[in-house]
Amino acid sequence: MLKTSLRLKCFLGTVLYIVLCEIIVCADNAHRHLHQDDQLHTPAESKNSENVKPEVDEGEKQNQKFEQNTFFEDKEANLNTIHEQDSHNSHNNPQNTEDFEDIIAHQNSLGQKDLDQQEPDQQEISDHQNTAVHKEFEIFQDSQLPSDSQEFRSEFNPDSETLHETVVNQQNQDTNEISHEPSNEALNTADLNSDVDSANFPDTDHTADAVNSKGEEMKEDELTPLEIKANELYEQGEVLINNTYHKNYRAAYVFFKAAAQLNHTKALEYIGFGHFFGDHCNQNFTKAKEIFEDLSNRGSARGQLGLGLLFSIGMSVNSSQAKTIVYLTFAALGGDPLAQMALGYRYWAGIGVEMKCESALTYYRKVATLVSNMVSVSGGPVIQRIRLQEEVENTHSNSGLLDDDLLQYYHFLADKGDMQAQVVLGQLYYQGGRGVEINHERALHYFLMAAESGNALALAFLGKMYSEGSPVVKQNNETAISYFKKAAEKGNAVGQCGLGLMYLRGQGVEKDYINALKYFTLAAEQGWAEGQLQLGIMHYSGLGVRRDYKLAVKYFNLASQGGHILAFYNLAQMHATGTGVLSNCHMAVELFKNVAERGRWSEMLMEAHSLYREGNVEAALIKYTFLAELGYEVAQSNVAYILDQGESMMFLKQETNKRALLQWTRAASQGSTIARVKMGDYHYYGFGTSVDYEVAASHYRVASEQHHNAQAMFNLGYMHEKGLGMKQDVHLAKRFYDMAAETSTEAQVPVTLALLKLGLFYGVDVFSKEMEFYKDFLKKLNPQLYLGPDWDLYVITFLAVLLGLVILLRRQMGQAA
Repeated sequence: MLKTSLRLKCFLGTVLYIVLCEIIVCADNAHRHLHQDDQLHTPAESKNSENVKPEVDEGEKQNQKFEQNTFFEDKEANLNTIHEQDSHNSHNNPQNTEDFEDIIAHQNSLGQKDLDQQEPDQQEISDHQNTAVHKEFEIFQDSQLPSDSQEFRSEFNPDSETLHETVVNQQNQDTNEISHEPSNEALNTADLNSDVDSANFPDTDHTADAVNSKGEEMKEDELTPLEIKANELYEQGEVLINNTYHKNYRAAYVFFKAAAQLNHTKALEYIGFGHFFGDHCNQNFTKAKEIFEDLSNRGSARGQLGLGLLFSIGMSVNSSQAKTIVYLTFAALGGDPLAQMALGYRYWAGIGVEMKCESALTYYRKVATLVSNMVSVSGGPVIQRIRLQEEVENTHSNSGLLDDDLLQYYHFLADKGDMQAQVVLGQLYYQGGRGVEINHERALHYFLMAAESGNALALAFLGKMYSEGSPVVKQNNETAISYFKKAAEKGNAVGQCGLGLMYLRGQGVEKDYINALKYFTLAAEQGWAEGQLQLGIMHYSGLGVRRDYKLAVKYFNLASQGGHILAFYNLAQMHATGTGVLSNCHMAVELFKNVAERGRWSEMLMEAHSLYREGNVEAALIKYTFLAELGYEVAQSNVAYILDQGESMMFLKQETNKRALLQWTRAASQGSTIARVKMGDYHYYGFGTSVDYEVAASHYRVASEQHHNAQAMFNLGYMHEKGLGMKQDVHLAKRFYDMAAETSTEAQVPVTLALLKLGLFYGVDVFSKEMEFYKDFLKKLNPQLYLGPDWDLYVITFLAVLLGLVILLRRQMGQAA
C-alpha cells in the first residue's frame, strides 16, 4: 500500500512538472514572435529598394553590404572587450556581478547568433539591435563615404586580384586535381569579377565615422536647418577635393571651415589636421590639440589618431608613449588605417609596448588588405622614396621628380609627332608620379596619337583604359579586346596580359583558362609583373592547371621584384598562413608593411619633398614626422637629416640632437646604412648623448660588416690608428683603410691621404725607437771606464797623429807621380 501511494505521488508530480514546462515554453515562444515581427533590412531587400533608385551603383551596394556585415563583428568584439575589462570589477562588486554577467551573456548570445548566420536575411535580432542596424544602413545608403576615406584612400575595388583568408582552406584539398571549373573560393582569388569576401575587408568606417555630426543619426527630415547647412557645406568641400584631375584644396577648406563652425565632425577632422600640418590653415598645435580632444570625446577615430601623434612627438603636450598607445589603440579599434599602421609599427619595433610579431601582423594585415583592395590591374601608385641626404650628396642622382623644362620638351616632341614622347606622356598622365598628377584625358589623347602610328604599347594602354573604364572613357569590353589583340599580335607584353585577363574574367569573351594561361605565360616571359602575378594566382587556385603552391610562390616572387603590390600581399598571406612555404611571422609582417606603406597616404612623401625643395622646411618636417610615426623608414631618415643639418628652428639645440638620434636609431633598425653610420657619429662626438667610443665602434662595425659601407670602414681604421674605443693597431688601421678604398672609388683620395699620414707617423715612430737604441748603446760604451777622466785628450792626440799620417802619405804619392 505504501509503495502504491508513493508511485502515485511520483506520477502526479511528474505530470504537473511537464504541464508547467509546457506553459513556460508557450509563453516564451509567444514573446519571441512579438520580437520577430520586424525583420532585419537584408541586402536582398536593399537591392530591391535600390532598383527604384537608379543613381545607386553596384559599388555602393557592396559598400553597404560590407558595412552591415562588419557592424556585427565590431559589436561582438566590443562586447567581448568590455566583458574582459570589467571581469575584475565584478569581484569587487558581488551585488552587481550576477546581473552584469546576465546582461553581457544575453548581448553576446545575440551577437554570436548574428555571426553564425551565413546569409544576412536569416538573421533574427531584437528590436533595439534592429533599429540600430536600420539607422546605420540608411546612413551608409544615403550619404557619401567619410572624408578620411576620400582623402587618404580610393573607393574599394571589388575586382582586386588578392588572396583572401577564405582560399587558405584550399591547401587541404588534393593538389594533384586539375580544376577547369574552380570552386567559389578559387574564384575569390583569381576571377576578378567575383566579389571579395567581406570578412577580409577591414572596417575602416566605424559607427562614429559614419555619423558626421550628432544630428546625422536622425533622419534627414529631423535634422535642424544648421545641421543641413553644415552637411551641404561639407559635401561641397568634398566635391572639390575628390575631383579626379583638378583638386582644389584651398577652396575646399573654405567650405570645411564654414562647416566646422557649425560643429560638423568630419569637417572638424580636416581643420584639425589642417592646423597640425599647416595645410590651408595657420600651423597651430595648440588649436589642433583642442580640436582633436573635442573629436576624441565624440568618438572620432581620426581625432584619437591626432591626439596619439601629438603625445608621441611631444608637440603642445608633454611626450608620453603610454598615452600614445592608448589613443592609437582606440583609433585602431575604430577602424582608422593610419592608427593601425602606427600600432603595427610599434609592436614590430617594440616602441612603448613589448615587441610582439603576432600583434604587428594583425594590424599590418588589416591595412594591407585595405590597400590591396584599392589596387587596379595597373599594379598600384608610383611612389618615390627620396632620401634628402642622398639627394644632396649625389647631385647627379635622379630625385624622382620630372623637371618642368623636360616635361615641356616632351610636350614639344609629342606635338611634333614623336611617337616615343607621346607614349611616355601617356604613361605619365595615366599612372601619375614623378610630380605629374593623373590625368586620363591627356593620357587618352597621347595614347591615341601614338596608336595611330601603330605603337604597340599605346594600343595596350588604350585596351587597359577601356577594360577598366574611367571618367574619360566608358568601360567597353569589345573595344578593349580589339586594342589588346592588336598589341598582342605585335608581341607587346601589356597587351598579352590584358588579353589574358579578359579570358580569365570572361569579359567580352567566354571564360577560357587555357588561353588566359597562354597569354599570361607570354607576358611573364618578357618580365611583365602583371603576367607573373596572374600566373601565380592560377597556380595557387588550380585554374586550368594543377594546383602548385611552390610555383605560385615562384611567380609571386618574380612579380614582387617588379614592384607589384598584389604580389607582395599574396606572398605575405602565404608566409602568414604557411601555405606553400614555412610559416614566417617576421617575413609576413615585412611584406604586409611594404603593402601598407603604398596606400594613398604615401603621397605625403612627395608633398613633403616638394615643400622641402621650396624652402618650407618646417612644413616638410611635420609631414615627414607624421609619416615617421607610421613607420616609414625614409621619413625617419629625412626627419633626422633635417634636424642634423640644423635647418629647423622648432627645437632647442640639445633637444634637436636627441630627436635626431631617436630618428636615426629607428631608421637604422629598419636597415638604413646611413642611419647606422650616423648613430656611430653621434656616440663618437656626443651629440644628443654621452661620448662612447665603444658604442660608436660597434655601430661602425655593423655598417661595415652588414652593409659594406666605406665611411664606416674608414672610421674604424681611424679608431684603430688612434686607439679610440679599441686597442691601437696600425696594421688593422691600414687594413680598414684599404677596404674602404676597394669598396668605394670616392674613398680613394681620403684613404690615400690617411695612409700617407699613417706611413709618416709610423716612420717617425720607428726612427725614435731606433734612436733610443743607439742612446742605450752609447751609454753602455762609456769611455771613462776604459781611458779615465782625460779620455778626450787621448782621443784628440790620436786623431792629430792620424791626420798627420794621412797628409804625409798624400805628399809621397804626389812626388811619385
